[in-house]
Amino acid sequence: MGQDLRNYTPDDEAYWASTGKAIATRNLWISIPSLLCGFAVWLYWGIITVQMINLGFAFEKSDLFTLAAIAGLTGATLRIPSTFFIRIAGGRNTIFFTTALLMIPAIGAGYALQDPNTPLWKFQILAFLSGIGGGNFASSMSNISFFFPKKIQGYALGMNAGLGNFGVTTMQIVIPLVMTFGLFGGDPMILENTSGTLIGKIPAGTETYIHNAGFVWLLALIPLAFAGWLGMNNIRDEHVSPDIPGPIGAFSTITGMLLIGFVTAAFGLWLLLPERVGGSGFMVSKWIVLPIVIALTVFLLKMIPGAVGQNLTRQYKIFNNKHTWAMTVIYTMTFGSFIGFAATFALAIKVVFGFQHVLVDGVMTHNLANPDGPSALMYAWMGPFIGALIRPVGGMIADKMGGAKVTQIISVVMVASALGVAYFLKLAYVSATPQDYFLPFMGLFLILFAATGIGNGSTFRTIAVVFDKEQAGPVLGWTSAVAAYGAFIIPKVFGEQIKAATPEYALYGFAVFYGVCILINWWFYLRPGADIKNP
Repeated sequence: MGQDLRNYTPDDEAYWASTGKAIATRNLWISIPSLLCGFAVWLYWGIITVQMINLGFAFEKSDLFTLAAIAGLTGATLRIPSTFFIRIAGGRNTIFFTTALLMIPAIGAGYALQDPNTPLWKFQILAFLSGIGGGNFASSMSNISFFFPKKIQGYALGMNAGLGNFGVTTMQIVIPLVMTFGLFGGDPMILENTSGTLIGKIPAGTETYIHNAGFVWLLALIPLAFAGWLGMNNIRDEHVSPDIPGPIGAFSTITGMLLIGFVTAAFGLWLLLPERVGGSGFMVSKWIVLPIVIALTVFLLKMIPGAVGQNLTRQYKIFNNKHTWAMTVIYTMTFGSFIGFAATFALAIKVVFGFQHVLVDGVMTHNLANPDGPSALMYAWMGPFIGALIRPVGGMIADKMGGAKVTQIISVVMVASALGVAYFLKLAYVSATPQDYFLPFMGLFLILFAATGIGNGSTFRTIAVVFDKEQAGPVLGWTSAVAAYGAFIIPKVFGEQIKAATPEYALYGFAVFYGVCILINWWFYLRPGADIKNP
């Protein structure tokens, strides 16, 4: 345990049965809860901001959407350097160090949330730092891909991603519950609006310990850091991590590469955000900023001198493969949708169904609290729960049916369910009784979440078959990096369309994108004469 491995050959059936399976299983079951905490810390702003509204924090609703968007953009950008950590720094070194780094934003959020007068810029910095948790997915998936034989990659990666993604559901259940009692001491705040937990509504006037939303993750992060250091392994074979430095050198390299991601993400946010919330005020389109951030990050990483730059040159060969780009788009459809909807779901329920939408002097208003509205914190966990739970199932089905065929079927389901959600959003956002449309909205959104989970599992299978062992890990990291921008794009688009009073337009746009993905998947993997048939 904890030692570096050489001559690790999981595709050798005899070696796998005698040695490899036990090693891979141990690394997987330390990786999963570490990734779970990464997702929780990355995306907890979607729940925290709902409670900030309930507690009367003096911020505009549209400004609170920016916290999830900031965390989303930073987490996605940090996945780009994280894609290449395993070959450069080793799996054990990477998972231990990046898990330990999550303690910084968790502690910071705990302290900032104790004071309702904490300025917005401090929350923005903490959302920025919580992007570390988003970056961890790329390195985690790349690492696990090296431990398992190709024949069960769909299952192994589906388990790591699916159960790791339970961090979203875990966070959405745990945070509302731990806010109800003084687990870490401190002074409580008083609810101004009705809140909720998994087990029921909490009335206005109740004491709430919102700072527990940050501190609670230390209960898992501290033991997980020790588990990663003592129980995981670096694989020092040629196709994985042949020339990694010692732990201090590995941590320094990871830190430097993360700093590049932080700088480019900060530049992108500065271009995007209005001046009143710390941006440039240029309000450059997100569709221009994201390619700039991605290209700048890739370029600056390549400029790192010495062995790291040489290592990246070798890994950058994935960009010469057309399948890298096809799978990037398809993976964005599945995982990008899952993570973006997970980041937005609670606040969307609160804003659309938690308020009455009535005409006042001929103008539609959206500020009157709806006493019959559903509690966002009671329902928001369901979608991410289903999407994460079903992901390993999607991987196993794809191992038998072929990944591209499964992806094609769920893509059609995603188009239909997105259009259905759009229809009921439109009706709800112009109604004095939006709760009348909540059940069909919720049902269709759960179908959409389930489809993203199944499709995410099927894309893991496709990537594992299309690419060789050396390239599959970096491709998994890269595609997950680009797809993770869904955690930025979807909250941003929802926030813009909510402000414009047309939330259904967001879903129309997503449905069009899913249609494009259907064509790409068919062209590359299902049409007669495809280079690789139904991988």
